[in-house]
Parts: sequence; structure tokens; C-alpha cells
Amino acid sequence: MAESPLQMTTRLRRKLEKRKIKAQLWGDYYDGRHPLKFASPEFRAQTGGLFDGFSDNWCSVVPNAMIERMSPMGFRLEDGTVDKAAGRAWKMSECDVEIGLSMLESLVSARCYALVWKPDGTTAEITFEPESQAIVEYVPGRRRVRAAGLKVWRDGDLEFATLFLPDMVYRYQRHVNGGEWADRTSGLLRSESAHFRNPIGLVPLVEIPNRTRLLAPPVSEIHNVIPLQNAVNALWAHVLTAADSVALPARAVLGMDRPVREILDPETGEVVGEEDEPIAKFRSDRLLWLEKPGASIAEFSAAPLSGFIELIRELVDHIAAQTRTPGHYLVGRLINVGVDGLAQNEAGLVAKVRERHRYTGAALREIMRIEALAAGEPRRAEALRLGDVIWRDPQFRSDAQYADALTKLKSINVPDEALWERIPGVTPEEIARWKSMRDDQAAAILGGNLAGMFGPKPEPAEEADAEPIPEAA
Repeated sequence: MAESPLQMTTRLRRKLEKRKIKAQLWGDYYDGRHPLKFASPEFRAQTGGLFDGFSDNWCSVVPNAMIERMSPMGFRLEDGTVDKAAGRAWKMSECDVEIGLSMLESLVSARCYALVWKPDGTTAEITFEPESQAIVEYVPGRRRVRAAGLKVWRDGDLEFATLFLPDMVYRYQRHVNGGEWADRTSGLLRSESAHFRNPIGLVPLVEIPNRTRLLAPPVSEIHNVIPLQNAVNALWAHVLTAADSVALPARAVLGMDRPVREILDPETGEVVGEEDEPIAKFRSDRLLWLEKPGASIAEFSAAPLSGFIELIRELVDHIAAQTRTPGHYLVGRLINVGVDGLAQNEAGLVAKVRERHRYTGAALREIMRIEALAAGEPRRAEALRLGDVIWRDPQFRSDAQYADALTKLKSINVPDEALWERIPGVTPEEIARWKSMRDDQAAAILGGNLAGMFGPKPEPAEEADAEPIPEAA
């Protein structure tokens, strides 16, 4: 028997709750909320909750190093031209700002989603959804064909769900504290139906996965960092504990009775006993009298903590190697490193970012294809499907390096437009403006309007009165 939309909504909602467990764990580690692991029960009993909230957070460095190099600048059609309509729709939905947040969410939580919809029925809007509020289901055996999409959110005491199918859209609601899903009524007019036909004709919810395998779900970039992060935190806990107890020299009094003080009867003034003298008093006063013959002071040397520090550095190096994060991002020390050495050190990170460009770019092309379909432009949608995403160069170079490279490319007759695209941070709109300015300059030269380019020719300066040159005899 076929599954009803309400049954599908309930099933996908349960599936979403299961996914949220791992996503919450990865998000907590990115935010620096790490439980203390790899500590013995005796150590925990001794320290209690002393290290609750402490973390030497390396889990945020790994995705942050990637996201700062992932910047989509525009979209090309199948013929290689820049799609100005897609760029306009991208900016109207403020995707140039939201895309950085969404891709970071994908790196941390393994996936995020984008919804292309017409909230007002006229203009398509692109919004990005976190992993905890959306889910996409695919046709069995066809990993790229979306069968359904579900978006859920809470508002006050109600939880809302919107189920997107290729032909229909179903809207439900229920109380947060439990209850069955029912047709949505909150926020709708009495004449407005909770369910309606999908005007786009396909599921408008697109998944943006991080990295995945053919038979495995997407994985967070910090999935492999978590065990090493736990080890780093445990070692720091031991270092701080040792620094409090054995990192400073300790002194001991030898050959002398334990210092005590007499206990007097408050009424008679007679000695009725004795008690140990508080050691804290001697520590604060920094004074001690040795009255017994033969008494002496011995010293225990401070325990070195360098072994702990070296091990922590080794773990950080493992994080750098396993995640292809440059060492200077984690350690922060660069000594006499040339430009070529720095580029070689960042080669792994650049290669990883370019690999993510392919996966993320496929999802972004699908998003803009849906936007073109929502705008009633099927031909542009098909051209976007076979086009490309214009990414900012993930390799950081100096202005001098870019100028030198572009000059050499110009010498082999590479067109100006292709050179301008290689300049980091230059948008397709700026390239179009530069092209227009160049054409205006060429038209001015051909038309003889040099004054329009350089301004009017300055008048010659009046020559100062000079003495007449005597005639030759």
C-alpha cells in the first residue's frame, strides 16, 4: 500500500531526529563544548568538575581554514557566458552573505539544505536551512533524484512541517510537547488550503552535502579530529593539575617535630591540649623558626612539564596531517619560510578546497536551475545545469605574484576578460564594467576625442622675457 503524505511526514521527522544526534555532537565540538575524555576514574574523583568547560579547541580551526577559501562569485551557462539573471537572483536573496554560513554548516554538520520557493507567489527566494530543520529523501537506486523534502521548525508551542513532493505541497502542525500531526491552520486564512499543487514541478529542497562515499552518508570535517581533540584536552588537564602541585619546588623540614600550638581553657587559662599549627600560616608569612638542634630544610625539585607539551604538539601535528590543514594555521610559527615553501605547505588545503568546489558546485547549480524554473525560464535552467560555478581562487597569493602571472599570460595572448577573472575577489559585474570602460576608451581613441580620456590639452606657458641674442659680427 502506498505511503500517505502524513505517514511520510511522520517517518521523515523521526529520521531527522536520529540525524540530529551526530550533528549536535559535531556542533558542540566546533563551539568548544568538549567533555573530558581519556581521564582515569581516580583523576576524575580528584579533580571533580574543575575542568568542565575547558577546551583547547582545534575543531574550529579545520573547517574555518576551508571556508575562508570557498567563495562562489557567479554562474556560467553552458556556452561559457556569465548568467546575469542568476547573479541578480543570488544577490536579491542575499545568498552572497548566507552561502558562507551554509557551507560552514555543511563542513561542521556534514550537510545543509537550500530551499527555492515563491513565498509571495511572484519572486523566487532562496533560503538556506540547517541540518536540524530539513531532510531530503531520494528515489531508491537514484541518488541524485529527489523524491521528497521536509522542512520543520518551531514557533512558540507549535511545531510546523512542510512536505515537498514533485506534484504537491502538504503543510502540517502539532503541539511541541507531543500529539499527532494535523493539517495546518495557524497563520493561514480560512479560505486558504493547507495543501496545494507544487508550481515548480519538482522538489525545491536541495541538499548540500560535505564529503561522502557511494555507500556512506556525509561526514563532518571534524569527525576524525574529535578523538585527537579529546586527547589534547586530557593532556592539558594533567598539565594544569601538575602545574598546581609539582611544577614549583617543594621544601620539607627534616629532624624537627611537627609544629603545634597549645589549647588553653578559656576560664582557667590552663593548657588542656595541643593542635597542629596550620601550614597555610607559614606559607603566607614565609617564616619558619627551626629551634631543635640538627633540624634542616630539604627541597624537592619541580617536575618538568615539557614531556606533556611535546606530546600535545605531536597530537596537533597529527590533526594537521590528517585534515590537510597547514601547520602554520595550527601552530602559528613561521621562521624564514619563503613564498614557494608557504605555497607548498598550503597545497594540501588548496587541493581539498578545490575538491569540495566540485561537490558543492553541483548543488549550487541545481539550486540556480530550480530558481530559473521558478522564474519561468526552462532554457536558462537547462543551460545552468550544464554550466559551472565561478569560484574565487583558493590559493592565496600576493598582488605582485598575481601581477606577474597575469603579465606572463597576457604575453601569450590570453584575452583580457580571462585575465580579469583570475584576479581574486573580482565579480562578474566588475568585469562587465571594466569591459564597458575599455570599449569607451577605444571609441574615444577612434573618434579622436582624446580630451574625453585625458582632459583638454594644457595651454603652453608664456615664455619669460629674454634678452635679445646679439647679431653675429
